[in-house]
Amino acid sequence: MGFIASEIILKDKENRFEPCEDTAVICFNRSASSEIDRRYQKTISDNKNYFPSPSLFVYTLPSIVLGEIAIRNNFLGETSFYISENFDAKLIIEIVKNAFFDKATRQVLFAWIENFEEKHEVLMSIVTNEKCDMEFTKEQLKTLYYS
Repeated sequence: MGFIASEIILKDKENRFEPCEDTAVICFNRSASSEIDRRYQKTISDNKNYFPSPSLFVYTLPSIVLGEIAIRNNFLGETSFYISENFDAKLIIEIVKNAFFDKATRQVLFAWIENFEEKHEVLMSIVTNEKCDMEFTKEQLKTLYYS
């Protein structure tokens, strides 16, 4: 879900696949990679039908989505994945803003990506360190998430 969302958001970006040291990728969710972990567990639980799935195993780390987005787009900045009990706009704002303490970072692609059981959520956006029309605030983020 995160990879597909990034494809949609970044499809019109100029110089998309050129090395980009100024872009960080930061993601958040509640369940880490629990959904894939459960599917992978099924491939190793039955001793008589034991066949670990390498295609599932690689996704048992929530940060894999960061790597896929960064590699696809040649982003060379910070990549971080945070687990939070709930969507926490204040925490997201704080961590994204802190990414700009690195003077090389000019933009952050951030996302809340939740995929567990029947819950499938993606909220992804790009924030730059330049002044723009919309402020990056907790209230704005909550409005986007709850709408």
